[in-house]
Amino acid sequence: MKTALVTGGSGAIGAAVCRALAALGLRVIVHANTRFAEAQKLADELRAAGGQAEALAFDVTDRAGAAAALTRLAEQTPVQVLVNNAGFYDDAPMAGMSGAQWDRVIDVSLNGFYNVTQPLLMPMIRTRWGRIVNISSVAGVIGNRGQANYAAAKAGLHGATKSLALEVASRGVTVNAVAPGVIDSPILGQSFPKEQVESLIPMKRAGAPAEVAALVAFLASEDAAYITGQVISINGGMA
Repeated sequence: MKTALVTGGSGAIGAAVCRALAALGLRVIVHANTRFAEAQKLADELRAAGGQAEALAFDVTDRAGAAAALTRLAEQTPVQVLVNNAGFYDDAPMAGMSGAQWDRVIDVSLNGFYNVTQPLLMPMIRTRWGRIVNISSVAGVIGNRGQANYAAAKAGLHGATKSLALEVASRGVTVNAVAPGVIDSPILGQSFPKEQVESLIPMKRAGAPAEVAALVAFLASEDAAYITGQVISINGGMA
């Protein structure tokens, strides 16, 4: 049985991804930092449904702490499916954005990718089979007002995805990014009123977390073995 790690696994998209990977028969490690109780609850749900799952807590911005947690995990079994879903946003127009706002978003979304992925690479490579899926955003593809920090982090993630894909392609490891658009979540109505969703999105609706998870699950499967270095948008037709 292969093991999958989903960072930020307690959020809307992360939880949907955990469920989809468990349905593929993977052992799922549900990661969280501040929402560990939710991650534990999801792991309990997956086990109750007949899967294998556990929760794991660490801060993706703490390089040493993340490395220690991941080394202990890799000693049990190599992680062969990694979904880098942990993210953070703190919006403001660039002219009024503080250095702390810039740094925190970059630290979680981009540095966090390095802090989690790098310690897991060699154990994954030794198995000669791996799937790395980075959760990006439409903001990293087309930009978004008030999100220069978030867009920069996600666009940087695209470059890292393409470069790492070249480095590990001959080892049976694929690396791709998924860039969701507006996805339904508890805070959607606060950020995107219904009228704005209809005007922004050709499909006239927000996406469902399960729709994003289905794409991630496909990229994590045997069927996606020849897809690597790609940034795949899932956004209802947004340009």
